[in-house]
Amino acid sequence: MENDRVFDEMWGRDDSLRSPYANFHQWFDDEDPARLRAKQREAEEVFRLTGITFNVYGRAEAEERLIPFDIIPRIISGAEWQKLSRGIEQRVIAINAFLHDIYHRQEILKAGRVPREMIARNEAFLPQMMGFDPPGGIYTHITGIDLVRTDAGQFYVLEDNARTPSGVSYMLENRETMLRMFPELFSSNRVRPVSTYPRNLRRSLAACAPAGAGPKPTVAVMTPGIFNSAYFEHSFLADQMGVELVEGNDLRVMDGRVMMRTTRGYKPIDVIYRRIDDDFLDPLNFNPDSALGVPGLMGVYRAGNVTIANAPGTGISDDKAIYSYMPEIVEFYTGEKALLENVPTWRCNEPDSLAYVLDNLKDLVVKEVHGSGGYGMLIGPTATKKEIAEFRKKLMARPGNYIAQPTLSLSTVPIFTKAGLAPRHVDLRPFVLMSPDGIEITPGGLTRVALKKGSLVVNSSQGGGTKDTWVLED
Repeated sequence: MENDRVFDEMWGRDDSLRSPYANFHQWFDDEDPARLRAKQREAEEVFRLTGITFNVYGRAEAEERLIPFDIIPRIISGAEWQKLSRGIEQRVIAINAFLHDIYHRQEILKAGRVPREMIARNEAFLPQMMGFDPPGGIYTHITGIDLVRTDAGQFYVLEDNARTPSGVSYMLENRETMLRMFPELFSSNRVRPVSTYPRNLRRSLAACAPAGAGPKPTVAVMTPGIFNSAYFEHSFLADQMGVELVEGNDLRVMDGRVMMRTTRGYKPIDVIYRRIDDDFLDPLNFNPDSALGVPGLMGVYRAGNVTIANAPGTGISDDKAIYSYMPEIVEFYTGEKALLENVPTWRCNEPDSLAYVLDNLKDLVVKEVHGSGGYGMLIGPTATKKEIAEFRKKLMARPGNYIAQPTLSLSTVPIFTKAGLAPRHVDLRPFVLMSPDGIEITPGGLTRVALKKGSLVVNSSQGGGTKDTWVLED
């Protein structure tokens, strides 16, 4: 899996320019560095004026930050993307089949391929979804699959995001910014477009509307509000799709339908693209203290009168302990070996695995099974002895709350610095739309980049930035 030298996506391992970057590199060499520095500052100003921000939690109050953007694109060849797409499609088909199965006959549990306690004791499993068929049979309408690369032809799935995957607005704004600043680049490089995503998203959501919705279903984006870390994205997508952005207090259940308050009274909604966690969706069924949701929403949903995307209960499929069973899950539901490999994973609830992890904490990455955003994790090679000792106590107290993985030698892509190009580690989150009409994978996705030299943490909440991701037409 790992080699002594990190794989650089522009230069390979032998310092020879890789073909996807040939045209870009020629252009870069001919550019005035002073102009590029000015363009980098201009990009930052565009993001500031557009309001492309996110909120960082963990302080007394959420802190709003500008997401850093780097002007050097990450470039993937058409052949590489075709191979990735096959693996991504196979994976989302398996995830959707897995969700249907665990909320119905539970054949995979009966077959012993996934331990029953992994579902029964999992807080992301919703008994309210048992026996219910969501409209169109779709659970995962929007999925983000996090990938890391370790060599020219080697990608690994780092995690699956099937609850409320975020980041697509940054993908779209990154491309828009590059098109505005460097139009000549897109004349000399045949880059596949991403701008159709909002239109495709609306069409895909409408295709999942309940049977009685009519030919033009009403779609709305449901947000927790302006203090949510991804509020920019919620409002951006509603605007780009041409649909309403609503909060829980804009909605009510009337006559067996979910109704949206408008200036002309209440109007029924057919599809809710929710960006609210399960626990807050409906205080009558989940957290009774939730002021973000809609009382009675689940009753309307189970009656087949509204579509919720993604379906409640999908979170169990992106649980990091369930992730470790994904090779078995893919094979069980598709009859094929997984085309995209998992990162080797130790489940800390298993005594032998726990013993190994405790003995090797300084070399491993340890994550909470329900964690996200880079929070609550230990990166052994960069942690202090004190941090490792403190984490050891947490791990021993609640081993079932953690999984561990080797520290992968993530690929690098150059970023633009005052001194010129410098390699930084990256990951990739492609976005997948699923409906009864089929599966659409946007060519590219969100590339997150660790801006600190040597850092493996790419999350924006932990100091990472983003890049435009190019998939070339071959």
